[in-house]
Amino acid sequence: MSVQPSRARTVGDYELLSLLGEGGMGVVHLARRPGGPRVALKILRPHIVGDHEARARLAREVGSLERIRSRWIAEIVDADPWAPTPYVATRYVPGLSLHDHVPEEGPIRGDDLRWFARCLAEGVASVHAAGVLHRDVKPSNVLMEGRTPILIDFGLARVADDPKLTHTGWLLGTPGYLAPEILYGDDATTASDVHSWAATVAFAGTGHPPFGRGPAMAIMDRVRRGQHDLAGLPDDVRSLVAAALDPDPARRPTLDDLRARLAAPAPTHGGGDPTTPIPVSAPVAEDPFTLPLAIAAHDRADAPTWHSGAPSAPAAPQPFATPTRHLTVPGFPVSPGLEDPDDLPLDLASAPVRESPLLLLRRGVLLVVSALGAAAAVAAWPYLATAVLLLMAWLLRTCTMVVTAAGDRRRLRGARWYDVLLGPLSAPWYLVLAVPGATLLALWAVGISVAGVLVCYAVGVDVTTTLAVAGLCLALSLWVGPGSAHLRWPVRVVAQSASRRTLRWAVTTVLLLGLAGMVGHQAGVHVGWSPFGPPPGVKAGS
Repeated sequence: MSVQPSRARTVGDYELLSLLGEGGMGVVHLARRPGGPRVALKILRPHIVGDHEARARLAREVGSLERIRSRWIAEIVDADPWAPTPYVATRYVPGLSLHDHVPEEGPIRGDDLRWFARCLAEGVASVHAAGVLHRDVKPSNVLMEGRTPILIDFGLARVADDPKLTHTGWLLGTPGYLAPEILYGDDATTASDVHSWAATVAFAGTGHPPFGRGPAMAIMDRVRRGQHDLAGLPDDVRSLVAAALDPDPARRPTLDDLRARLAAPAPTHGGGDPTTPIPVSAPVAEDPFTLPLAIAAHDRADAPTWHSGAPSAPAAPQPFATPTRHLTVPGFPVSPGLEDPDDLPLDLASAPVRESPLLLLRRGVLLVVSALGAAAAVAAWPYLATAVLLLMAWLLRTCTMVVTAAGDRRRLRGARWYDVLLGPLSAPWYLVLAVPGATLLALWAVGISVAGVLVCYAVGVDVTTTLAVAGLCLALSLWVGPGSAHLRWPVRVVAQSASRRTLRWAVTTVLLLGLAGMVGHQAGVHVGWSPFGPPPGVKAGS
C-alpha cells in the first residue's frame, strides 16, 4: 500500500507514522503504540464527533463492532471516543485496495476468483453476525492481503442516521455498488449487502463495474433495472452473481446460500448446468433492523434479531447478538477465549497464494531471456543499444511515478472523472522529476559495464563476447541498481501478465528467444559502432 509521510505527532498512545487515506469521516494514519504492532488509526473529524451525544453514540457503536473477530475483516483493536482527539484503531492490512489491485494486476480469475468470493462472503457474514449491516461493500473497501480480501469500514461510517452526515456523501455510497432498494429510499437489509457483495465480485472478476461507467444517474438507473454486464465471469460464479444482483431483494440468495454454493466443487464440463438458478430464500418482509436500531438496542436484552422469511412469533428474550465465531488460521493470532474447534467454513488448506511457483518460474524465464536479448543487442550495436536501454529505464521510471501519483490521489480524495486526463497531462512534469534518479541509475549501470569490459580485456576475451558481457552487466545493473524499483515494477507487471496463460507465455518466450538469436547472429557477423567509431585498438566491424 502506498503511504505518505505524516507530521511526527501522537494521538493517545499512538505515534502517527504515515498518512494512509482521507474521507468524509476522518483521516486514516498508519500508527504504532510503543512496543505494539502497526495499526490503521482513523482520527475522526470534529464535525462528525463534536458533542457528548455524538461521542456516546460512537461509543455504543464501537462496543458493537468490537465483537467482530474474523480472519476476513480488519477488526477494531482499540478505540477512544472520549479522547480529546477521538480515534478508532483497526488491524493494519499492508495491501492495495481491490479498486487499485485490479487495474495493476488484472482481473482475478479461476480458483482465485472463487476463493475471493468465498472470503468476501465470509467477511460480510461476520459483520452481520454481530447485528450490524455494512452498507458500503465496494472495491475501495476491500484490501488485498495477497490473494485474500480483507473487508474494512464495516459500519463505522454510519454512526447513525444523523443529518449532519448527509453532506459528506457517506450515506449516499457509491453508484453501482448500492442496492436498488436503497436508491428507492428504503432501509438497508442483509440483502442489500448481498447485492453489494455481488457487484464487488463482478468487478474483481471482470475488471470493470458491473453496471458500467458514466453519469451517476445513468448508473443508478441500470442498477434499478438490473441491467448488468457479467461477461468474463466463470459460469458457476456468474450464476451466483446474477442471482445476487436481482433488483428484488426477496429473490436474492442469502449469504448462507452463497457460501454453501461457493464451498461446493466448481462444475466441470459435461457435469451439471452452471446456469441453473440457485435457490433463494422465501420472500422476506421489510427488515427494519438497520444500524441505528442495533445501536439503540445495544444495552437491551430484548433486542430484535435477524430474520429471513415470514415474521414469526416473538421469541424468548435473548442477548443482542452472538459474537462472531473466530476462524482459526495457521499463523494468525487468535485472542484468548475465541478459539473454536468446529470445522472452518472455508477450506484454508486450499487457499491460493499470490504467486504460484510455476508463475514465478515462467516470469523468471521471460526476464532471463529479456536480459540475454539486451546483452545480444549491446554486442551488435554497442552505443545505440546502450542508449536505448538507458532511455527505456528513464521512461519506465516516469511511468511508475505517474501511476503511483494517480493511485495516491485516488486514495486521498477518491476517483474523479478527470483522473484519466491528469496522467497524460502530468507526464512531462514527471519526466523531469525522473531525471535525477534515472541519471544516478545510468551512471551506476554504465560503471558496472565498464568494469565488466576491463575484466574481459584483462583475460583476453574477443570483442563480441566482451560487448555481450558488458550488455549483460548493464541489464543486471539497471535491474538491481539504486532506484531500480521504479523500473522493476512495470517490467514485472508486463512479464506476469504474459506468464499467466501457458500459450501466451510460450509464444512470448519463443519470440524473444528468436529475436535474441537473430540479434546475436548479427553481432557475430558485424558489430555496428554507429553513431561513433570503434574504440582505440578495435577494428571497425569486429
